[in-house]
Amino acid sequence: MADELIHDKDAGIERLLEIMRRLRDPQTGCPWDIEQDFDSIAPYTIEEAYEVADAIQRRDWPELEGELGDLLLQSVYHTAMAEEAGLFSFQSVVRNISDKMVARHPHVFGTESRDKSAEQQTADWEAIKARERAGKAQQGALDGVAVGLPALLRAYKLQKRAARVGFDWPDTRDVIAKITEEAAELVEARDTLTQREVEEEFGDLMFVMANLGRHLGLEPEAALRAANAKFTRRFAGIEARLAAMGKTPSDSDLAEMDALWDAVKAEERAAQTSD
Repeated sequence: MADELIHDKDAGIERLLEIMRRLRDPQTGCPWDIEQDFDSIAPYTIEEAYEVADAIQRRDWPELEGELGDLLLQSVYHTAMAEEAGLFSFQSVVRNISDKMVARHPHVFGTESRDKSAEQQTADWEAIKARERAGKAQQGALDGVAVGLPALLRAYKLQKRAARVGFDWPDTRDVIAKITEEAAELVEARDTLTQREVEEEFGDLMFVMANLGRHLGLEPEAALRAANAKFTRRFAGIEARLAAMGKTPSDSDLAEMDALWDAVKAEERAAQTSD
């Protein structure tokens, strides 16, 4: 029956669960898969989540389908290892998230009215999450912000949590003033302090920059991903123009490449204006 399930393309999630069980079988499974544990698989989980985000940003829907499957496999992998250790199962994970979504949407699945603003719904959501944290003995305002998050995203979430309890600048101008202060401290550190102290000042500046994004209604991680994509696209434009001249970046110099960068940027803006 197991072999039939594995080769049944219409079997859905049960097929994938059985495939993972077979891969992890100590006697007949894949040697690599058998050796893995939570710690070794965690980096792949993070990587797959970013590949999902990348496919969305590129609007590559066939690619997104595949990347979502890869991300789903990560959940199946972790739950298979947990089941082997007697910790929890895939079905308990599904039950827990289903219970959570029902509990967090009383205006959809309960008796509360749906007639509320987005702001009120956000406030209600946060109140429910606060009660959940209290039930887990997470008393601090910052408890529960995952340490394993990318640093920029974690900075954003930490500041968002602190702001909920009133620890926040009241105006964006205050944040910009702090950025100016931190930038000056970084310059001073570069000239007079140790590398470790320079790193600390650089971290302070990045932390405040993340806060500015929050004040502007932007998610810093998403903004930086977009900036990375723009840089990659424009540098590829430089390389294409150099190739048309029979050159590579190594054959060029900064002045030439900077001029080509400006040309690529002007071309992009012209195309955006015509659209």
